[in-house]
Amino acid sequence: MGERRELAAGKCVPCKGGTPPLKGPDLEALLDQLGGDWQVIEEHHLDKQFRFKDFREALDFTDRVGELAEEQFHHPDIHLAWGRVRVVIWTHKIDGLTQSDFVFAAKAEDLFEAASP
Repeated sequence: MGERRELAAGKCVPCKGGTPPLKGPDLEALLDQLGGDWQVIEEHHLDKQFRFKDFREALDFTDRVGELAEEQFHHPDIHLAWGRVRVVIWTHKIDGLTQSDFVFAAKAEDLFEAASP
């Protein structure tokens, strides 16, 4: 968990075009640091489904992730359903993953933990 806290303490940094997306061992190392059952899909995006006891809790979490996205200027895809929220993150400018994507995921994980009793 300490490694994830280091990620969560970071700030999402705007990506410049031409930056190569992370691949292979770099992705694996950051995923290990992130933990929390996040998945890297096809070396392209991060994906996780969060579970809640009802629609209201899922909606509240969605709102918190949305506020985080505005604060960090890093905007994931957020899918809301009864009792669950799926968050999909990647850097659109390079159509792949950067360290900022992992920072955002760690911050979202902290929001989830703070909401859990």
